[in-house]
Amino acid sequence: MEKYIFFFLSGLAVFSALMVLISRKPVHSVLYLILCFFAIAGHYILLNAQFLAVVHIIVYAGAIMVLFLFTLMMLNLNIVGEVRKSVLARVAAVIAGGLLLVTLVAALKGLNLSTSLSANTQIGMTSNIGKVLFNEYMFPFEAASILFLSAMVGAVMIGKKEEEEEMTNVQMTNDK
Repeated sequence: MEKYIFFFLSGLAVFSALMVLISRKPVHSVLYLILCFFAIAGHYILLNAQFLAVVHIIVYAGAIMVLFLFTLMMLNLNIVGEVRKSVLARVAAVIAGGLLLVTLVAALKGLNLSTSLSANTQIGMTSNIGKVLFNEYMFPFEAASILFLSAMVGAVMIGKKEEEEEMTNVQMTNDK
């Protein structure tokens, strides 16, 4: 049964990824991309990585796709403003895509699909991820948290400087 679910999710992911490229409307492309993300999350569940599947859905299908949709709505893309690509650019794109496909097929040619990754049923559980993260990767985890904290402080400081400059400019125009 797991094999059939895998093939269904794989077909769904490939179909939706192709539709992202083929679709003429940007909003439809974004919706197909969301469908592709859900199919990939299904693969994570098949690999017994439930935590990764949930995080994948929350981060990609939730946050990033909403940003894409807002960007598309703000850009208000019309077909009238669409620039036609030259024949040379289209041929170059087809050749580059074909070479990428040949490289992918060559890389996957020696792959052994008969091995099963689900032998260890505890591989993707949250407790195991936490143990590895806080035992083996404690220093990089803490370094990343300090880096994020300093980036947040820097963003607040830059925002405050711009706000203070605007306030002084408003006061100077009011004084005149």
